[in-house]
Amino acid sequence: MPPNADPQTREHLIRQTARAPAVALRHRAAEAARRGRRQLTMLVPALAGLLVAYAYRNQLFGVDKPVRIGVAAVLILLGWAVARNVGRLVQPRLDQRLEPGTAGILGFVVQLTTLATAAMVSLRLAGLQPGALAAGAGFTAIVLGLATQQTFGNVFAGVVLLSARPFRVGDRVRFAGFGMDVEGTVAAHGLLHVTLYDGDDQVMIPNNTVLSMSARPIHEPDAVDMRARLPLTVDPEAVQQRVDDALSVSTKGPPHVALEELNGDDVIVRVRATPQRSDDGGRLARDVLQAVAGFRSGE
Repeated sequence: MPPNADPQTREHLIRQTARAPAVALRHRAAEAARRGRRQLTMLVPALAGLLVAYAYRNQLFGVDKPVRIGVAAVLILLGWAVARNVGRLVQPRLDQRLEPGTAGILGFVVQLTTLATAAMVSLRLAGLQPGALAAGAGFTAIVLGLATQQTFGNVFAGVVLLSARPFRVGDRVRFAGFGMDVEGTVAAHGLLHVTLYDGDDQVMIPNNTVLSMSARPIHEPDAVDMRARLPLTVDPEAVQQRVDDALSVSTKGPPHVALEELNGDDVIVRVRATPQRSDDGGRLARDVLQAVAGFRSGE
């Protein structure tokens, strides 16, 4: 931090650094949205080709019923992929307008609605009327049969998790069960998986497994997670030593300094530390900023 910075600027920098974990989650959601956009550009032509094949099935294949069933089956698979990528695409916008827990629920609802729409369209293309299925006893057997399958079981488990809400997006949670002990920050609640981030590591747990595991939300202080651009000549070990010496508060384990990227004549260094108490978050952010700023000013 520049030594001549005015108090308002200094306080702004400290708050921005203390909010870095939430910023990191939004950054990851933005990256997932970009991947979803690329995949949707490939899925849309595939859907268009599928509908053309359905419309001209008699001219192209000379048969009707087998093509209907085949198109319906492929549409279910494509609809699943479209639902997942639509959810990725809208998640950053939801995160900007809503708090993380509500945004996570709406993102799941968007995916589920898209998948249900694709399923209904598939039934119509196959020549089956959803109303007739719902009126018959066979519909119940179909639903129960799908629910016993692993894939659709995850969807049903996801709905149960959203209704019970044992945790929310943005919470740090420890899951235990089935011989596993997994801990991380909940980043997304998808149709099939709950996605956690533990630092830079991504952990994906199936919804039905999460439903059967014990979930313990961990209300610990937010970590200071900062990326800094430093001269190429800076030694990462020197940064680690400077940060260690600058800390005036107790932390949960030693601070972690990692070299992330080489950018021309500069390097990108990431510093992460978690205070023992929430009240010390601002002081910890100040200590880290001052330690790193010393390398930028040549001290």
